[in-house]
Amino acid sequence: MVKVGSSSLAAPGGGLLIDALAGIVDQVAKSWKRGHPTVLVTSGAVAAGLPALGLSRRPADIAGLQVAAAVGQSRLMGSYTQEFARHEMVCGQVLVDKDVLSDRQQYLHARQALLAMLAAGVVPVVNENDTVVVDELRLGDNDRLAAIVCNLVSADILVLLTDTDGIFDDDPALLGSQLLAAVRHTDEILDRLQGRGELGSGGVATKVAAARIAAWSGIPTVVANAADPGTLEAVTSGQKVGTWVEGEATRLPARKSWIAFGQPAAGRVVIDAGAVAALAGRGGSLLTVGVRSVEGDFESGDAVEILGPDGGLVAKGVTRWSSAELAAAAGTKSSREVVHRDDLVVLTRG
Repeated sequence: MVKVGSSSLAAPGGGLLIDALAGIVDQVAKSWKRGHPTVLVTSGAVAAGLPALGLSRRPADIAGLQVAAAVGQSRLMGSYTQEFARHEMVCGQVLVDKDVLSDRQQYLHARQALLAMLAAGVVPVVNENDTVVVDELRLGDNDRLAAIVCNLVSADILVLLTDTDGIFDDDPALLGSQLLAAVRHTDEILDRLQGRGELGSGGVATKVAAARIAAWSGIPTVVANAADPGTLEAVTSGQKVGTWVEGEATRLPARKSWIAFGQPAAGRVVIDAGAVAALAGRGGSLLTVGVRSVEGDFESGDAVEILGPDGGLVAKGVTRWSSAELAAAAGTKSSREVVHRDDLVVLTRG
């Protein structure tokens, strides 16, 4: 799985850097020919549409962005089609949004389509559907999208190509910042970087978040420079390049991956220390007696985030209670689980 961002493809003042796009295609094509079928998640639709609209910068309003994406998406795919044709390869467009990924049946249909494309030798080129998406359905960034698509196709590795050499311990533009050659997704340095937001043009916060999504599914991530033509070959041959973010030793089952990262949370449930120990340490279900408070408005069957008493994320799961029912029963005993362990994904260490 390879993702390339707008910072690596967009020309100053609008349009695409065709040489840069061609370089990405060259790498993906070589990866396929070495026996590594690869999905490409790409940004760049809005940038591709700006020249045709006479614009030199991204519109600030949603409607303007939708128009630019509508105009640019075909131009972006036309460029990919032309460049893959140089390698006698066929690519196909896959547009998704949060609504597709949050619905279990649509999620499975998307998985089936992607796997069928890979089996047919067609390179899937995936992007968020910016033309029709609204804020409520927006995934937010293509780094996260790539991590979720990794789960869809059971990818072996996620490669995030950007305009820096990897993840640095500080803003890469600052003198003295150091490249992190290898980290675990639980390392505190990543907490600090993710909490500070974007550091430099590489977009480290979204890349850390994406790497952590992939890691919980047992998928390692490499963050590396898109301008280096040997990045993918180095990754697939086991050479050191960029930043390696280690994945968990075991993969989440497909359904639990969907609960954790495909289904949006409709609310939050705050639990006490005893409940944290039961979930994270003993693999138990969440019971009403361990619930402290409820945030948001949700129904039975919705996904909820489960927070510890310190506000840290402990787990995510599908609730069997509505928010109103659970708020009334919090702290009391009930024979009905709030979240059964089969519908629960623990996202912290016990």
